[in-house]
Amino acid sequence: MDIQIIINILEERGIRKVKLGTFDLDGIFRGKYVSFDKFLSAAESGMGFCDVLFGWDVNDDLYDRESLTGWQTGFPDACAKIDLTTFRTIPWEPDTAMFIMDLYDQNGEPYPLSPRHVLQKLVKRANDLGYYPQFAAEYEYFLFEETSHSIREKDYRNLKPLSPGMFGYSVVRASTYSDLVHQIIDSMAEYDVELEGIHTETGPGVYETAIRYDNGVRAGDKAALFKTGIKELVPKHGLVATFMAKWNNDLPGCSGHIHQSLMDNEGKQNLFSDLDNEHKLSEIAQQYIAGQLSLMPSLTALSCPTINSYKRAVPGIWSPINVSWGIENRTTAIRTIPGITPESTRVEYRLAGADANPYLAMAAGLAAGLYGIEHKVEFPPSTSGNAYEDPNLQPLPPNLTAATRWLDQSEAAREYLGDTFVDHFVMTREYEVRRYEKAVTNWELHRYFEAI
Repeated sequence: MDIQIIINILEERGIRKVKLGTFDLDGIFRGKYVSFDKFLSAAESGMGFCDVLFGWDVNDDLYDRESLTGWQTGFPDACAKIDLTTFRTIPWEPDTAMFIMDLYDQNGEPYPLSPRHVLQKLVKRANDLGYYPQFAAEYEYFLFEETSHSIREKDYRNLKPLSPGMFGYSVVRASTYSDLVHQIIDSMAEYDVELEGIHTETGPGVYETAIRYDNGVRAGDKAALFKTGIKELVPKHGLVATFMAKWNNDLPGCSGHIHQSLMDNEGKQNLFSDLDNEHKLSEIAQQYIAGQLSLMPSLTALSCPTINSYKRAVPGIWSPINVSWGIENRTTAIRTIPGITPESTRVEYRLAGADANPYLAMAAGLAAGLYGIEHKVEFPPSTSGNAYEDPNLQPLPPNLTAATRWLDQSEAAREYLGDTFVDHFVMTREYEVRRYEKAVTNWELHRYFEAI
């Protein structure tokens, strides 16, 4: 988009405030509000942005191991360049525009730790092979009648959900809170994050929302902006949202499934569809799926990036636990969807939780799929019935420690994601594990405090 067109739109609407930001490794939108003049300057020549956002964790605690950034480097500025194609106005902040920035190092090269760059690089690799990826994310998230202060005052216990009981696909519940639901639908559409559907899920105050598919990095942008947008929008209704993979022992977890397909260079032919082939899947689709299955253990840490992610990955709560695929089978890690029409044939990557960084979850799926195509990985038999009960299937890593070890040792992950990114991401996940290992949990207190 031409900068002059953007200036004309902003001046016509009287918009003088601009929000600029980029997404860190954990999918958190880090940025700032800038003046109109600062925006114009940054749009022309970029601006400095402290690279500490890759040197700290979700709570702004600095990592205890050296990487590209740290005390040893003095936490310098990276060069942040505005991607003008991401221009949006914010419906719940009607006098504010928003842009996503990309970071570059001192040599002008894409910053290797940026999740958006990781996905961009893989999309380019796919394009060079003649494939044009499409993605769509769908998220489950819980809503509570709380504030950022009250959840801490309550120590995250006895929280009041938006609505009580287990009531999946409830038209009554959604209609009861139609003001909220309608604002989510309308505001996200105006925010260029069109939704295909929204409904209650099984659990108190939980919703599932499917984002309309889009091409490559735009799909990652929309998924990341949706999560951030929900967290910005629902407090205006007196609510707090969580995308934790599993916030409560007794309730289902929150998924972040990624739907995927490959299109031709004109965006007209779905290369996954072959009505004459078995399962209506083309040879390209079969190789893509085979690659995803082959690398799934190695890339699990990208789709399940937190300690909490693995509390969701247990039998019987709609999350996969093994390397498996099936046709319309929601117990498997890969669900193939033949589609009502050839255009809608796709693959659903069910491993990812709502807590995953969508850029990295999409990157994991695409990298593994391209690996399958480029190496012509053999397509394994499908799983029919309950995949949880099949003892012949390879288990997925059961915790973040194991998943991080798989990633660290994977030559394929390093080939497709880059050594610098893998080394840094492994360091951050090892740090997460060390923090957890030192923590005394409520479970330990309840179990051991008096009895031992």
